[in-house]
Amino acid sequence: MPAYMIVTAKLKDRDAFIAGYGKAAAELLPKFGGRYVLRGPGAMLLEGDFGDGASMVISEWPDKAAALAFWNSPEYAAVRKLRDGTAEVQVLLIEAPAIT
Repeated sequence: MPAYMIVTAKLKDRDAFIAGYGKAAAELLPKFGGRYVLRGPGAMLLEGDFGDGASMVISEWPDKAAALAFWNSPEYAAVRKLRDGTAEVQVLLIEAPAIT
């Protein structure tokens, strides 16, 4: 069953975030079977208290295990450090059964 990683990021330094973390994460993602479904700035908060104006990234994975293999890998741990000081993030992972 496919899984989706949903990231909401309030960027403090957009250029540094994209040049460092964004570039490195994009290069690593396919090695673990992931692909981007959406990457875009300017989310509009309709309810809740996190994310107004944030950038959103949604990646699709073959399954939850593949997404967690990426998330818990030493390679991604090194990439994740590149976003230190450039963003406040919220990350969710959800499996998605087919909608019929």
